[in-house]
Amino acid sequence: MSLDPPDWDAFRRQAHAMLDDAIDHVQGIAAGPVWRPMPAEIRASFAEPLPIDPTPLADVHRDFTTRILPYHSGNAHPRFVGWVQGGGNVAGMMAELLAAAIDANAGGRDHVAIEVERQIARWMRDLFGFPATAHGLLVTGSSLANWMAVVIAKTRALGVATRQTGIAGAKLRAYTSAAAHQCVLRAMEMSGLGSDALVVLPVGRDHRVDPAAMRAAIEADRANGFTPFLVVGNAGTVDIGAIDDLSTLAELAAAERCWFHVDGAFGAFLATVPELRARVAGLDRADSIAFDFHKWPQVPYDAGMLLVRDGAAQAATFASHVAYLARDARGLAGGGSWPVDFGPDLSRGFRALKVWFTLKHYGIRRLGKVIAKTCALAQHLARRIEAEPELELLAPVTLDIACFRFRHAEPDRVNAALVADLQEAGIAAPSTTRIDGALAIRCAFINHRTTEADVDAIVDAILAAGRRYR
Repeated sequence: MSLDPPDWDAFRRQAHAMLDDAIDHVQGIAAGPVWRPMPAEIRASFAEPLPIDPTPLADVHRDFTTRILPYHSGNAHPRFVGWVQGGGNVAGMMAELLAAAIDANAGGRDHVAIEVERQIARWMRDLFGFPATAHGLLVTGSSLANWMAVVIAKTRALGVATRQTGIAGAKLRAYTSAAAHQCVLRAMEMSGLGSDALVVLPVGRDHRVDPAAMRAAIEADRANGFTPFLVVGNAGTVDIGAIDDLSTLAELAAAERCWFHVDGAFGAFLATVPELRARVAGLDRADSIAFDFHKWPQVPYDAGMLLVRDGAAQAATFASHVAYLARDARGLAGGGSWPVDFGPDLSRGFRALKVWFTLKHYGIRRLGKVIAKTCALAQHLARRIEAEPELELLAPVTLDIACFRFRHAEPDRVNAALVADLQEAGIAAPSTTRIDGALAIRCAFINHRTTEADVDAIVDAILAAGRRYR
């Protein structure tokens, strides 16, 4: 029995209505609340039993518009500023539809979905100044990309044989800063090395790691019988957007025979902005970079990439040649190396198409201007904060993130309440973090739709809400 519609004309009419709803949603998103709490009855309605019999597509769509669409997370809204999440784009949205129509498995074999991904990898190789030996693989995001980098570095340090023998007795050490994303620590855990093998170094007031302190830690570990194997630098920390001294870390890693990996989840794309590119000097010397297209480049979720300078090292870590994945000189089973040879997934969707559409349609220059604008918005917020006696900055504003608080005798309690107040009212969605132990309101400007008027509206709302706690 086929699942295709018995009446294609009726399906076409319904599909057009669904597409119109999607376009209307994006076009009008700024007019609605950023986020709204899900009513208890809506949440409870998802306890419905497994559907046994068919439901007309129009009814399912109606159900979507009443139970799902109103309660999204809000990251496409211009006043969603709490987390480093892009706002998507309409070209990428349409690409998702087209990719679903093709329904390709991009894990292997010889077909165009894989060629599109290879082209994107070559574009990124050129953007970040990597050699022709480099290889890029699209993944869900930087969390997975960072884990892959740790595993590749581990395999290079211990030898390919450890894929069979394991790592019992290995005394490896990796090094990063206290400002690194938690996924770096989790990558160490999932690699089998354990979090104790990660040396976390303190940061200065600028939230950057001190290369001299890292060098001293490496020398101390060598003296105690450990083998340093990995240095992880940050290009845009999650709290304030700090960027480590990548050039000095690259020199240190090379001198100590360590793999140099950069977590550039969003900050790596400063390479697209001529006036900001110097901030990530040294990125071209990394052995690998993790970055997300679904952040600053605004590709719809999810789309991350790991770019590795030595593609052979990546293949040595992941490739497994088994009978059911045999390669042929001719036919669909051709194509040489496959994506499955460079990462953990065999079943992979056509994630590359929305990235390809976004890069082709907007161009890297326009995307770079969006990035520059978001950094300018953070500076605008910083000026507003400095001009308001009731507000105070808690960290330097170096990129697109500002951390501050409303002055109060009970600052932690009140600022946490302010963030929840704004979220529940649908006015804005900032988040909280801690800066030197103090709870801060965190605004991260990633969305291409955000304007100075949105920034001002957020400040005004915080001031108005904060005064009610006096």
